[in-house]
Amino acid sequence: MRVTPQQTLAPAPTAEMSPGLLVLVLALLLGIQPVTTDLYLPALPALTEGFNASVAQAQLTLTTLLLAFGVSQLVWGPLSDRFGRRPVLLWGLSAYTLASIGCALAPSMPLLIVWRTVQGAAMGAAVMGARAIVRDLYTPETGARVMSKGLTGLGIIACICAPLGGLLSDLLGWRYALTTLTLFGAVTLTLVAWRFQETVPRKNPLALRPGTLVSTWLMIVRNPTFLTWSALSTASYAGLFTFLASSSFIFIKVLGLTRTQYGVVMFSMAFMYIMGTLVCRRLLPRFGLRRTVAIAGMFSFAGGTSMGLLALAGLQRGWAIMLPFYLFMLAHGVHQPCSQSGAVGPFPQAAGAASALNGFLMMIAAFGVGGWVGLRLDGTVFALTNGVWFWGVCIALLSWTVVQIHGELRKH
Repeated sequence: MRVTPQQTLAPAPTAEMSPGLLVLVLALLLGIQPVTTDLYLPALPALTEGFNASVAQAQLTLTTLLLAFGVSQLVWGPLSDRFGRRPVLLWGLSAYTLASIGCALAPSMPLLIVWRTVQGAAMGAAVMGARAIVRDLYTPETGARVMSKGLTGLGIIACICAPLGGLLSDLLGWRYALTTLTLFGAVTLTLVAWRFQETVPRKNPLALRPGTLVSTWLMIVRNPTFLTWSALSTASYAGLFTFLASSSFIFIKVLGLTRTQYGVVMFSMAFMYIMGTLVCRRLLPRFGLRRTVAIAGMFSFAGGTSMGLLALAGLQRGWAIMLPFYLFMLAHGVHQPCSQSGAVGPFPQAAGAASALNGFLMMIAAFGVGGWVGLRLDGTVFALTNGVWFWGVCIALLSWTVVQIHGELRKH
């Protein structure tokens, strides 16, 4: 099966990319994010000890990466609207691969933080590009299903990353875990250079002019549909990042798991995310975007609330965190494809800018969450459980209220 004229707004040459190739490209571009974070997490306590650094400094290797990731998308988005997705992806992936080499060879924590920041900025091109490509080729409803396929690929990559990162850290050391990021960047760069074709229907020669940029940003942020879906994607990612930023220290330092065992925990979480993307594809044709998200909101609320209550009851055990978070991750696999597609949906001629702004908002929230978590890792599980509880409630309220009011998307 190939991309049909009814599905795509792109010029004829793009039709030569089969749906299978397109999903593979999307999976790798989106998967660069868990590769950069999940594979690295099992090594985080070890590299902290290796550099004789504080937990707060170690958290900076995540939070500065994500801040650069978010801010850079505001640049990559308009650049891709002006020059096309392909050149921006090639520039970004080349920079990512070089920065990954710098991370693996970093002689000190400050230099590692610098290289991680560059890595985050380069990563923004890949993830922004993936979201924009989906809007280039598909209507919002179809785009949500295609995005869920790409995010299933992301989940598979995430399943591999955490156990691999733990195993490499235990057997060879944390630098080998970071070296794997270089290999992933090089493989993705090679595939994009070899097989990916431009998807922008019409490049916008005015996209980088200050007046055009300002008017485009204002048009996007004034759109209630964009704000609604971006709020949902941001809240859902903030809940996930609360887990990512705190779980390695809590499971390894507080609960006593080895790095390899922690990798297995992360594998199980990624597996539940994959299940969520599969559930998303089953629910969308039957219920549509808004009702699908409302159903997932029940699982977000149940997972976050049960996790928080179990911790308050004194059950600070691995299973008391993992079982509720499985529910949260199942819902996350529904919320992300729906909200990312929904946020970009109203802007077929400014998909890069809209995708960039959506990604920027998610990463600003993650940066704030990382700072909050770093100050509250006190030898208990409460930084994780209270944070996920809070975001689970926020997700539920958003999916049951404003999404139902402002979340409708046009069929074009």
